[in-house]
Amino acid sequence: MESDAGINKTAVTEFILLGLVESEQFQFVVFILFLFAYVVTVGGNLSILSAILMEPKLHTPMYFFLGNLSVLDVGCITVTVPPMLNRLLSHKRAISYEACLSQLFFFHLMVGMDCFLLTAMAYDRFLAICQPLTYNTRMSQEIQRILVVVSWACALSNALTHTIALSTLNFCGPNEVNHFYCDLPQLFPLSCSSTQLNELLLFGLGFIMGGSPVVLIIISYTHVTAAVLRIRSVESRKKAFSTCGSHLTVVCLFYGTSIFNYMRLGSETASDQDKGVGVFNTVINPMLNPVIYSLRNSDVQGVLWRILRGRWSLT
Repeated sequence: MESDAGINKTAVTEFILLGLVESEQFQFVVFILFLFAYVVTVGGNLSILSAILMEPKLHTPMYFFLGNLSVLDVGCITVTVPPMLNRLLSHKRAISYEACLSQLFFFHLMVGMDCFLLTAMAYDRFLAICQPLTYNTRMSQEIQRILVVVSWACALSNALTHTIALSTLNFCGPNEVNHFYCDLPQLFPLSCSSTQLNELLLFGLGFIMGGSPVVLIIISYTHVTAAVLRIRSVESRKKAFSTCGSHLTVVCLFYGTSIFNYMRLGSETASDQDKGVGVFNTVINPMLNPVIYSLRNSDVQGVLWRILRGRWSLT
């Protein structure tokens, strides 16, 4: 048997995702809550995207990046929540090895893209506030597209690296994943081969994908804060801080939960804390993002209200 396990890449053909709760009664509650969260997240993000596409006033770099963020939020929650809802409906907790790798790839693709997109948004705020005279030149449509394309390329490289590296590991049992979706920290302990290289890759790429953007965001907002404090008008200062406040809130939520999730691989057993962080990463953050941006942004609010009033008047 040992020789067979050594020849095959993996003896495990599927994983058992234990989910959030064991009780069937609580599973029904989880299903309703997550279905509601999914509908709200998709509806909220698509509403913001529609507002940006329909309103010429919002055809600016800041809203171009915000529209991309809305697409990412829909993608991130779609990768994890619908499969979980399907398992709750079918009462089947198994996920095939290939489906698990696919979910892991797309999840890290979305999360990686989030890292770079939030950095591009910080750079946009830096140029708008600190260098307004050259803003239109330095943040032209061509540069916006280049930033998004490069972000996708880096995120794709990161996701492919982790997925390929994980596929080289041997899984020969147990196959129970104490989570509701496939992710690296929960899969590493199940491998019967060494995960040292994979963990080094996670920390190394994590520093590049997470650490570097955080440093750039901090530098950008240090300059932004200094520039805003030099503004004499209280109203202008308040408006400048307001436009940056939404982005900073999203950055803190995103990086706070991500750092907790991926920088604590020393524990062999996945805990309920990991599940809570997973819920925050995949459900709460994408659901809160449109709320944060629409509540703190009068331009988006105005367009959304006009769209709603237009629909109501048609009916």
